[in-house]
Amino acid sequence: MVLTGKPNALVWLALSAVVIAADQATKALVLHVLEPYVPHPVIPGLVNWTLAFNTGAAFSFLADQQGWQRWLFTALAVVVSALLVRWLARTPRAEWRTALPLALVVGGALGNLIDRLRAGHVTDFIQVYYRDWAFPSFNVADSAISIGAVLLVWFGLVAGKASRS
Repeated sequence: MVLTGKPNALVWLALSAVVIAADQATKALVLHVLEPYVPHPVIPGLVNWTLAFNTGAAFSFLADQQGWQRWLFTALAVVVSALLVRWLARTPRAEWRTALPLALVVGGALGNLIDRLRAGHVTDFIQVYYRDWAFPSFNVADSAISIGAVLLVWFGLVAGKASRS
């Protein structure tokens, strides 16, 4: 899909595919080797592998609902991913500061979408904690979404500041 006749950033979807593959491979591995909700220290006092399941969204948002949220988050992932792919199609290939974050978000969204469609929940396994405080468990897809979103904002602010100078 080349809209301008110039090479677009759709080639960055290869990164999305890598994120999806890494996400699904790590989830398959932890589903095979870990027992649900039993912590396995990776960095004692800081990081555990702990298999958990999330029927909600980030931070278990709406996880306590009756199941309708599965379809809401499925539809949201499809719509957002389609919009981001369209954005990539309109982005020149050389604009990596836009393409990289978008590709990370698309890969993460589709990685978690696969879980929702396959199992009705998202598999999480990375648990960061300190003493009595614990960050909600997450996975490779969540990491890609978060990093992509932060980079999109960061590059937007940096590029915006540079263009005003």
